[in-house]
Order: sequence, then structure tokens, then C-alpha cells
Amino acid sequence: MLFDTTFTFTKADADNSKPSPSHYYVKGDMLNAERPTDWTSPVDYRNGSVHVRLEVIEKPPGDEPTTWSVCYIPNKRQNGGYGCIGTDVYQQAGIYEKDVDMTKFWQNDGIVWTEGIKEMHLVIKDNTGGKGHAHKREDHEKFFPTKVRMTLVQVARGSKYNPKLLPSHPTSDTGDTH
Repeated sequence: MLFDTTFTFTKADADNSKPSPSHYYVKGDMLNAERPTDWTSPVDYRNGSVHVRLEVIEKPPGDEPTTWSVCYIPNKRQNGGYGCIGTDVYQQAGIYEKDVDMTKFWQNDGIVWTEGIKEMHLVIKDNTGGKGHAHKREDHEKFFPTKVRMTLVQVARGSKYNPKLLPSHPTSDTGDTH
């Protein structure tokens, strides 16, 4: 497990997030301290997949399409310097899960995988694409406040995601899986 975090994100949080607005930062002791430095050996996570589980606990009414960019920030950068996966677009509270191939997401080659990951950036967006930061919208009240739990489980090459790796959590009782 790379991280498992639950947080409420308000418009003020998005506006005041430093160094970049609309970002929620997962770093320090929020990341698994036992994550590998080298993601290629002896266990090959670089050519595996990541299981993304997004639990939308609270969302403003109106069913506004929302997504999160989930960016890997490396210890050593190349070719753009970082890479991002995205959650599925959602409109309601519930649980949304997907698997993403680690070699097929945006700028996955911007990371020197033998040097590891120092932090993750979670960016709330509308469904218009890369620059659709929710805090910039005139109708930002359709996105904030929101409460989510996001969990990333790295899956080694040749392995399959095991849902038993996901820790239980008191908010995980919605029973609504998408």
C-alpha cells in the first residue's frame, strides 16, 4: 500500500494550498514508510499496476462530474518530472475503483523509478481535462466541500490486486461500489 488517506477538502483549502492551489499533498508519514526506493528491483512495481480506490464520502448536491488527478512526485525527475493517473469521473458519493498500468499513464516516464517517490499530489478537477481545476470554476460550490478516502495499492508485475490488503475503515460502509 502506497497510501490510505481520508480528508475533507474545502474551497479555502484549495485556494490556500501551497505551493499549488487545488492540491492535497500526501507526504511524510502519510506515505507508507516501507515503500521501496527502487521500484524496479527486487520487486518490479514499475511494470506492474496500481489499484486506485476512491471513496467519495461527502459531495455537494447537484451531481457535478468530478475527478482527481493523482500524481507521483519522484525523488529524481526526467522527461517532465512527474506522472499522473486519474480516478474515474464520478457524480455521486460512493466507491470507485480501477486498476492502472504503471507504464501507460500520463508522463510515467517523467520519473526515475530506481530512485523512488517522495510524495503524491491529489488534485480535484472537473471533467474537462488536465487544466480543469475545480477551485477556478465560478460554480466552485458544486465541488466543495468534499470528503474522500483515497487508497493506492501498488501491484507488482505479474501479480494481481488483493482486496484484503485494504485496511478496514469506519467510513467504508456505504456498500455502493462503482
